[in-house]
Order: sequence, then C-alpha cells, then structure tokens
Amino acid sequence: MLEGKKILLCVTGGIAVYKMCALTSKLTQKGADVKVIMSESAMQFVSPLTFKALSKNEVYTDTFDEKDPKVIAHIDLADWADLILVGPATANIIGKLANGIADNMISTTLLAATSDVWIAPAMNVHMYDHPAVQKNISVLYDYGYRFINPGEGYLACGYIGKGRLEEPEKIIEHMEAHFKGEKKLLEGKTVLVTAGPTREKIDPVRFVSNHSTGKMGYSVAKQAAKMGARVILVTGPTHLTPPKEAEVFRVESAEQMYEKVMEYSSAADIIVKTAAVSDYKPVLTHEHKVKKRDGAETITFTRTKDILMELGKQKTKQILVGFAAETKDIDKYAQDKLKRKNADMIVANNISAAGAGFGTDTNIVTIFKRDGEKVELPLLTKDEVAEKILEQAYLLKEDQV
Repeated sequence: MLEGKKILLCVTGGIAVYKMCALTSKLTQKGADVKVIMSESAMQFVSPLTFKALSKNEVYTDTFDEKDPKVIAHIDLADWADLILVGPATANIIGKLANGIADNMISTTLLAATSDVWIAPAMNVHMYDHPAVQKNISVLYDYGYRFINPGEGYLACGYIGKGRLEEPEKIIEHMEAHFKGEKKLLEGKTVLVTAGPTREKIDPVRFVSNHSTGKMGYSVAKQAAKMGARVILVTGPTHLTPPKEAEVFRVESAEQMYEKVMEYSSAADIIVKTAAVSDYKPVLTHEHKVKKRDGAETITFTRTKDILMELGKQKTKQILVGFAAETKDIDKYAQDKLKRKNADMIVANNISAAGAGFGTDTNIVTIFKRDGEKVELPLLTKDEVAEKILEQAYLLKEDQV
C-alpha cells in the first residue's frame, strides 16, 4: 500500500522525535518516498542529517532556504505530498495551525497543503487535557484534519498518563489502511449493521421503546457502503432513508431483530450493533386495546434475548462491535461489556453530554478494543464517527489474517 506513496513528515520539538526517525526508516523500507521538514525545536533533539540519511532526501528546516530556485519550497512540498503527518505534534504547532499562524517552514507548508494532513500529538498529559489544546484539536477536526491519538503510559516528564506518541508500527497500519481505502477499504467484505430502537407491544395501541432515532446505525451503513462493503441493515422503526446499496430488513421487536441478525451473522465479516434493543418486554401482550380504569396499572416484564452476547458466543471470524450508551462510569461499563459479551470493540458514549447521544447529528465516543487500546474521538459528525469505527474494525480484521 505504501509503495511509491509520497509522505511528508513535519517533525516538531519533543523527545518523541526519535520515534519519527524510526517511522522514516520503516516507511522508506516499505517503498514510500519520504521527505522531512524539521522545526528549530526538533533540531535540538535530532540532527537533520539523521533524517537525511534515513529518507535519502534533503531535509527542510528554513522557509527561506530555497534548495531549488525553480520552485518555492513550502508550496512545492505541499503540492508534492500524498499524505502529510505532523509528529510529534506539540501544543504549539496544534495552536498555530488551528489559528492560521504561519511563522516557520512547517506552519507555512501546512497552510498551503491540499492533501490529507494527519496530526500525531505528544505532550504532557496535563498539557494535552488543557481546554485550549482540546479546543484547538476540535477546531482542526472541524477543518478536516485527522488525528493519530496519543497512547497512555510513562511519559518523559515522569508522569504516567495520556500523551505518548503512537508507535511507528501503528502509524504505518493507519497509513496502509488509508491508502487501501482509496481502493475501497472494505471491498469484498460483508458488514451487518443493526440500527434504531425496537418496540415491545403492550397492546395494538401502546408499546415500550426508547429514544434511539437510528442515525448512528444508518451512518455506519452508509459509510460501509461507500467503503465498498456489502451492507446488510437490520433496522427498527425509524423515519430515515437507508443507503440505496444496503440490503434492508425492517423489524419491530427485539425477538424479530434477534432472528434476522442470527440469520445473517455467519455471512458477515464485521457486525456493528448500534441498535438500542429493548432489554425488557411485557410478559403479556393484549390482543385488544387495554381500556383505562381507575387506580394503578401494573405491567410485568421479562428479559429479551441479549443479541450482542449471543453473537459473542457464536462468532468465528466476525469482528463484533457493540455500543454502550451510558450516563456515568463510561470506562468501567464499556470495558465490562467488552469482556462479558466477548466483543472485539465497544463504542461508548455519554448520552448526557452536549452534542452526543440520541437524535443528534454529532457524537463523542471512545472506542475500547480487545487488545486494550482505547481510541478517544472528539465531537464529530456521526458519518465521521462511523468511518473511524469501520477503520478500526478493518484493522482488527486484518490482524486475523
């Protein structure tokens, strides 16, 4: 996937510069054409000669050092790249880019870039969590930049927390998935998606349900189709229009959804269970409308089948993705669900947070993976969240090979 690809690395000042050296070497070994721009601070950690030797290309450090008089270097580099990666991205460069500041070779090149730009932050955990940094990250997401989120662990400052630059091997996995995506990342794969609420009838007039609108599941179905997959959509009652490429099965009750999902689960490579399935149903369903009477009315409920758990018990080659809509203790409940349901990924969100939850066009989620990796996403559209969920599921699927 990386053979002949033109990768521009923008290296800024942090101790994790050494990982960028390793990344340069690995990309070059995979056949990529790598060019490097270094900030003045980055050169305090590693000499430009190191990157020159590893990339077999000139290294750029000064906006006004024009190595080829026939071109303007920062414009030429911006036009040249198939993909640009900024790393280790400091709070400084993130702030500059978010606010349109162009005062060195890296920032001027980034403002001129038309290719995809990825940002791989690395800094102290408290710096990363600072409201100004998080605001700048959100601004850049809105601009269309993609982030390689930092990992957790021992930091150079002595703290233990989030802020480690992602490992070069993981960054390369993301790059390969990205370039394969140009050739339809999920081509040849079958993605089974559940969406919307279920309804459990009390009588012909009344039912028990929830606030799910199906927007997240329909976004997953739409993005999976765009990525080349055969899409099977099992949907509860919604007012949404499914993607025309999807095979759509409309159901109402949890039992109906269970039966349809089990019918198609063996054909799926990836199962994404976004549906908000009712946990309980009335023991007794009345054939005729229950008339209003004086006094209280009691309805006895029984558990519905746990579709995610059944899929977890029976799965063979499928990558199983569940959702956890919570209002507190998100990490605890999501990780517990990941283990109990034998899922490969749990996508968790706080439905009480502004911009997240049922009925919105946006979401804020954290993806918990079976290998312990945790991917936190900021406020994104549900289409963007769906794309990132499918990318992560694809990476897990590739690990099976």
